[in-house]
Amino acid sequence: MTRRLLALTLAAALLATACGGSDTAVEPRLRSLPAADFHEFVTDGPAGLVVLDIRTPAEYDEVHIAGAVNIDYYEPSFSADLDALDKDAPYAIYCRSGNRSGDTMQIMEGLGFTDVTELAGGVITWYDAGYPLEG
Repeated sequence: MTRRLLALTLAAALLATACGGSDTAVEPRLRSLPAADFHEFVTDGPAGLVVLDIRTPAEYDEVHIAGAVNIDYYEPSFSADLDALDKDAPYAIYCRSGNRSGDTMQIMEGLGFTDVTELAGGVITWYDAGYPLEG
């Protein structure tokens, strides 16, 4: 009986290792960078980087980081608009002061995004550091 129990335990352990031992799930990478590091990330960032401005269209039209795509945080479809994006692409997100982008990072994590970097302090810190804006 003991031998049989040992064999069953060993078989169960081997089966568990074979089925779940090499978890390929990607841990989300969420981070907040100060303006200088965010500027470097946006300038020299990974291939496929999407710069996402989550302010209102009026704020975006006034000034924005070059190449940024605008999705309005206050639109009722905001979560659905995010959900439609490629979840495996790297994202650099910002708002005016960092409040909306902080919330958005959590929303994006919940939606399954794997690589989200926010501009700490928002576009205000970008401007204060002297980095270029379009608009």
